[in-house]
Amino acid sequence: MTIAPIQVTNYRYRLGYHLMAPAGWINDPNGLCYFQGYYHVFYQYHPYSATWGPMSWGHARSRDLLHWQTLPIAIKPDKWTDHDGCFSGSALIKDQGLYLFYTGNNYYNRSNVNEYWQNQNLAVSYDGLHFTKYLNNPVIAQPQLDNTENFRDPKVWEYDGLYYAVIGGQSPTGLGQILFYQTADLKHWHYLGILAQAQTAATEGYMWECPDLFRLNGQDILLISPQGIQAQTKRFLNLYQTGYFVGRLDYQQPALVHGSFQELDQGHDFYAAQTMLTPDGRRIMIGWLNMWDNEMLEQADGWAGALTLPRELVYKNEHLYQQPIAETKTLRQRILFNKSWPTKQTVTLIQGYSQLEINLKIDLTQVNDLNLNIKMSDPPTPNHLTLQYNQTRHQFLLYNFNRPGVRIAALSSCPELKLQIFLDTSSVEIFLNDGAAVLTERYYFQNSPLITMTTDKAADVQCVIYQLSSQTNNYHYEI
Repeated sequence: MTIAPIQVTNYRYRLGYHLMAPAGWINDPNGLCYFQGYYHVFYQYHPYSATWGPMSWGHARSRDLLHWQTLPIAIKPDKWTDHDGCFSGSALIKDQGLYLFYTGNNYYNRSNVNEYWQNQNLAVSYDGLHFTKYLNNPVIAQPQLDNTENFRDPKVWEYDGLYYAVIGGQSPTGLGQILFYQTADLKHWHYLGILAQAQTAATEGYMWECPDLFRLNGQDILLISPQGIQAQTKRFLNLYQTGYFVGRLDYQQPALVHGSFQELDQGHDFYAAQTMLTPDGRRIMIGWLNMWDNEMLEQADGWAGALTLPRELVYKNEHLYQQPIAETKTLRQRILFNKSWPTKQTVTLIQGYSQLEINLKIDLTQVNDLNLNIKMSDPPTPNHLTLQYNQTRHQFLLYNFNRPGVRIAALSSCPELKLQIFLDTSSVEIFLNDGAAVLTERYYFQNSPLITMTTDKAADVQCVIYQLSSQTNNYHYEI
């Protein structure tokens, strides 16, 4: 019996300029790449319900990373090597082919999803639309004895004429780790050893998912999504984290000598980020715009999950900055608000719009101990989202009515405070001081938000608000 894909029944929370599936559940972005004139993004996809299930790879392409064309599903769990899910992975362009590397998930007994084995597989396309699985999958059948059954999410790249992969893993003693592989032909892989490992499960996680390894501004950066880090007072407050190590990769040892783990996003809803290199040399990152176990009210409407805005990564001053890609300026339709003023009051910035870009600059050179409050409210409901800044502590506190617990973003002392806020129906992404810190959130309002700003001391404020395009996810490709 053929099962029909689920359909969206209510569009109240559907996003305007973020990548979503047509319906159903999505999570991790996969296979980010540029191929035959298009950016391609794949994603973990369950088209038959608004809950997680046996995962396929959904597929979309774009000329500009913003206006997406939904393509047919790229790979489905239909072989003995992946019969319970085509889990996350990456893409590589070679000899005019688009190669997808993904994890096959397989249960010994489907009545017990905690007992499984995982392997690594290959699928290839030469037109970016039709994908054929390699007949001799899996290309890596199982991990070595220095790893448990948790063995997933290969990220593949080329270096000096050979190909390498990092795969997320877990040691037999319960520590997250990264496994390192090499190949000359993408089909026969040689295990090189453990590239990096958590010091303790409490401080760096018991499992490392979704690894990505790339070079940026002379540094090797390992991006991972660890599970199991214990929450601290101001850090690691989500169920799972996404962050990075900065270091130096030695291909010969092999080893990655690195510093401490740094959290990448301080919001409630960010996980499983992956990057790609654009033709003009930018390192672009996209993440899942949700978090495991967070409430998703859109599930009642036949869909769940979305992907973040693409963000350009910039490494400087020993810190990884995230900035909205330059292409987001093309979403601007018109200016709704453009004012400068010295304020010690509550100001209504905007009301009645669902897709916005808000740019704020606040001069801190002539003020001490400033307290700033930006509030999004949903009258007459109690829904609200509040962002509070304390100049003395150099930190932001974020409260979201739809999410439990405060989230905290710390900044360095600065003469000027800059905020760039992207609002999109049921999501908000807040970039602080050119992306020195970012907070990503889902929220569920019944109405377009009322946005106000309050300061307790006179400070010079500049604010520009743009209405953004909301028609980026409404067309599909038919083969």
